[in-house]
Amino acid sequence: MVKERARILVVGGGYVGMYTALRLQRKLKQELRRGEAEITVVTPDPYMTYQPFLPEAAAGLISPRHVVVPLRRVLPHCHVVIGEATAVDHAKRTATVTTLATDEEGTGPQQLTYDEIVVAPGSISRTLPIPGLADYAIGFKTVEEAIGLRNHVIEQMDIASSTRDPAIRDAALTFVFVGGGYAGVEALGELEDMARYAARYYHNVRPEDMKWILVEASDRILPEVGEVMGRYTVTELRRRNIQVLLQTRLESCAERVAVLSDGQRFPTRTVVWTAGVKPHPLLAATDLPLNERGRLKCTPELTIDGVTHAWAAGDAAAVPDVTAGEPGKETAPNAQHAVRQAKALADNIAHSLRGEPLQTYSHAYVGSVASLGLHKGVAHVYGRKLKGYPAWFMHRAYHLSRVPTFNRKARVLAEWTLSGLFKRDIVSLGSLEHPRAEFELAAGGKPSDDPKGSS
Repeated sequence: MVKERARILVVGGGYVGMYTALRLQRKLKQELRRGEAEITVVTPDPYMTYQPFLPEAAAGLISPRHVVVPLRRVLPHCHVVIGEATAVDHAKRTATVTTLATDEEGTGPQQLTYDEIVVAPGSISRTLPIPGLADYAIGFKTVEEAIGLRNHVIEQMDIASSTRDPAIRDAALTFVFVGGGYAGVEALGELEDMARYAARYYHNVRPEDMKWILVEASDRILPEVGEVMGRYTVTELRRRNIQVLLQTRLESCAERVAVLSDGQRFPTRTVVWTAGVKPHPLLAATDLPLNERGRLKCTPELTIDGVTHAWAAGDAAAVPDVTAGEPGKETAPNAQHAVRQAKALADNIAHSLRGEPLQTYSHAYVGSVASLGLHKGVAHVYGRKLKGYPAWFMHRAYHLSRVPTFNRKARVLAEWTLSGLFKRDIVSLGSLEHPRAEFELAAGGKPSDDPKGSS
């Protein structure tokens, strides 16, 4: 039994937030039933996005609704608040939260009180002051961005197929991806694969007409899979006529022209920005200790260093890696650690409430897998290097085992099976991004500048 009634506040509904709340409602099942504990989850979205499936969702191999896990369904014993935590005053045990209701009521933010807090807001895209980036670039961190990018790519092919202007056609068929990490490489690989397949249904667009460009500031891509597999990935992408530009930066994308640091200029209507992430702005609005990179200082037990009743994990936390030989090394901010940290964190909260000793988080990094398109991939797991179909199959098997809930596993597996039996879906639903445009026009309203959602 817990020593005293505990109000647990979980800030964030991503990997750490959802898995922590999911395990807590199991570990504290009796306490929740007796009213000795309550769990509140504050999250901007009513779902958790399984980000490794975003490239396949963008390529049309998985339905968007199967990439997300509805929080209210998997957390029936938690109070889910759809809102944004804007500040935390841990000295007073309060969190400032804005919701849709507070905006409608005009009464200002809510103040939520708590006894224990889990700070796991995740991260946001790291951007640079590049001219035109905010106006024309597309991110690739949410399911909305992934589906929007899919619609956009297909619409560019439609534009290229119907225009008589060679300059417009060339810009429409030029796709620039910035960032050679997982998100950039997998998104590029899957979308190029999809566009290559879709080209067979256009009478005047061939795969050779399209330019796919990957821009990476460092001298290698996919550092997580090792140097050898990174070089193989570059070779594989170039074999598919994808330009891989290493040690190159995007200087500007103003006026729909991508200007690179090596002097090359590419007129393009598509710039995808996947060049890293940075800590969530909420962290700077707390009285909790941060390290030099703006992440929360944590202990190996996943408590926030120097304070009590505060916990953190995932992208927002700097967690010491006790398995590393060198002192001061931290665990990588990736899904592999986040899921395991969430379970250890929930166990430690339960131990703390019951007066039991805490456990140290320890997990040795086992390796990485990455998809480069249908039946293509690279992997470096337990020291073994795989490429091609075996790596792609391992990528799917691993992520199928990790996607939360049996419901989602079954749906994803069913969609993969159907996609292997039938032809790929290449329809664009860009109008979903502006669903009222046609009605506004019919009702005599001002027509939208972009009625079909094209970027």
